Amino acid sequence: MKSSAIRIPYVNIQKQWIDERDELLPIIDKVFASAQFVGGEEIDKFEKNIAKLCGTKYACALNSGTDALMLALTFSGVRKGDEVITPPNSFIASTAAIVHIGATPVFVDVLPDQNIDPSKIEAAITEKTKAIMPVHLTGRMCDMDPIMDIANKYDLVVIEDAAQSVGSKYKGKPSGSIGDVGCFSTHPLKNLNACGDGGFLTTNNESIFKKTKLYRNHGTADRNIVDHFGCVSRMDNLQAAILNFRLKKLENITEKRRNNAMSYFDGIKNKNLFFPNENDSEYNTYHTFVVQTPYRDELKEYLSLNSIGTAIHYPVPIHLQPASKKLGYKVGDFPITEKQSKEILTLPVNQHLTKEDLDRIIKVINEFQSGSKSR
Repeated sequence: MKSSAIRIPYVNIQKQWIDERDELLPIIDKVFASAQFVGGEEIDKFEKNIAKLCGTKYACALNSGTDALMLALTFSGVRKGDEVITPPNSFIASTAAIVHIGATPVFVDVLPDQNIDPSKIEAAITEKTKAIMPVHLTGRMCDMDPIMDIANKYDLVVIEDAAQSVGSKYKGKPSGSIGDVGCFSTHPLKNLNACGDGGFLTTNNESIFKKTKLYRNHGTADRNIVDHFGCVSRMDNLQAAILNFRLKKLENITEKRRNNAMSYFDGIKNKNLFFPNENDSEYNTYHTFVVQTPYRDELKEYLSLNSIGTAIHYPVPIHLQPASKKLGYKVGDFPITEKQSKEILTLPVNQHLTKEDLDRIIKVINEFQSGSKSR
């Protein structure tokens, strides 16, 4: 049977625009009327707002989460030939940022919740190790206490890849406030999303903040003086205005996504599925809601036949990507990551889901059996 038209989409950015259009258009009009597109008061306001949200002294608005990672690594002292420990199950940008500055990614395996396994980090440390980059995947923060203990023991930098975890907390501490630097994305698919690419970094380190702020604008102290050669890595004033507007809605968005996740926790009874519970130390903002099942492909097809959209984050681990061949990893090096890559399936959890949508998704999942081919 051919797949039906998707009636419950995995994401619903179109619905977000419908809901926000009347409020956003005057904000966009104001930016255009000011002709202040590069830099401006919206950027300054956003940096203050986001630093407050993340519980840090400083925030620097940038053009992408990838640049946030690259600049964080660079201005934390990571150099060519250094090693950075990170998991192999993230989006490719995590590892790409390490490679682009000339450092070497060193992978360690993950826990059942898909986040880096702190117990495996110490064994991966060498004399070349300079930093640890934990990735707060799916909106769940990593177990940061043991990571910070290891970093302090070996005098290592900690760069939080917090691209998926804006607003998340670990033992009450906001994402991006525990390591030396936090790196975020405001890609249109994120919980706090711009209408295009964007990102920012957070830190309590004044030197890292000042260097990043200078570098993002060609290194210019003013229009005529260049202290250090930089590049264009700044956020557009228009995107900052949109983000300032959406920051006011973030708490409500997070609450809706968390409520949707709780509906899954309470309603999904299918024993073929595993999804990690949220423990007392976590406050998960559910950028994604990922289940694991050995029947992933069958379940994905079954949901599609029932007009429910899903996604896979991510089907090919980074260490097995063609781009990673020169790193020398092979199949079997990270068994948990590799097993999960064949079993993970991301369900809709966006804030636009209705109760009827959730009830429908849960009903279909509970009805699913291996070998299901019909609706």
